[in-house]
Formats: sequence, structure tokens, C-alpha cells
Amino acid sequence: MAQRVVVELTSDLSGDIAQETVSFSLDGVAYEIELTGGEASDLRESLATYVSGGRKVGRNAPTARSTRRHATTSDYDASAVRAWAASRGIEVSGRGRISQSVLAQYREAGN
Repeated sequence: MAQRVVVELTSDLSGDIAQETVSFSLDGVAYEIELTGGEASDLRESLATYVSGGRKVGRNAPTARSTRRHATTSDYDASAVRAWAASRGIEVSGRGRISQSVLAQYREAGN
């Protein structure tokens, strides 16, 4: 059986079909709102004077919808550590961080 799921965004203001999610921040609080194209334009026009007079601070703050975990650069190959640990009977999760004790053992073994 085939199934089709349709997600339809509606404007948080008017209830009409929304074309976009707009993110903004005020007084240190980040907001998101679904808006029609016209409502989004109105919001941007309303804020234009303040935006042009303001200054950017750092990067755009991540919002709940856009927040994603990013892989960090490490000085070891996690898959190699996991394979090494498995070959020695050391229990290590197949995902996530590798414990410092396992990394220490791996490095002490000359890896």
C-alpha cells in the first residue's frame, strides 16, 4: 500500500497557505513564524529601518528548526578506534562519542 503525507504550512497570522518560515530575533529571543509571501514582505519592510540602522552580531542564531549537530574534527578515525576496540573485546557504541578511556587505550597501543 502506498501512502502520501502532505505537510501544508499555514500562516500564523491569517491562516492562509504560507510560503515561507521567517526567523527573527528581538531582545535575545529567537522567533519563527510561518507567513504568506505578502506578510513576509510586510514584516521585512516594517523592520527595514531598524535593520539598516543596526549592526550584525556574529552569525545568525540557530533556530529550533535549523539547529543541527555538526561533526567535529578529531585527531583520530572513529571507525578505526571502533574496529580496534572490537578486535580486543572492548565494548564501544557503534555511534556517538568514543569514551576517553577507550581512546587512551587505543593511543597507548601505539595507534
